[in-house]
Amino acid sequence: MAVAAPRERTRINLKKNDTVTVIAGRDAGKQGKILKVIPEKNRVIVQGVGFVKKHTRPNPQRNIKGGIAEREAPIHASNVMIVCGECGERTRIGSKALADGKKARICRKCDGVLDK
Repeated sequence: MAVAAPRERTRINLKKNDTVTVIAGRDAGKQGKILKVIPEKNRVIVQGVGFVKKHTRPNPQRNIKGGIAEREAPIHASNVMIVCGECGERTRIGSKALADGKKARICRKCDGVLDK
């Protein structure tokens, strides 16, 4: 029996609290902040995007009410693009060494720094 090779991980240049636009899927065109990055699965959770319904059982010990709850589901990182804070457009991410020797993410359209 053949063993599946481990999936090669690609580096995600997105970080928590980045503003992104969804470019593919049913929520295409929506903007939101990244709530969580899941690098092992190459996915991100974006605020207000990709809602799924989750059925929960009531649990009085944990003070959980039962019912149908809506929450954001992870979407693939390739389906979002970062929005530049300076020019306000969605852009690809470049990198540049700053004067103090640190590396920063930059906007490919206006060369603005994406890291605060």
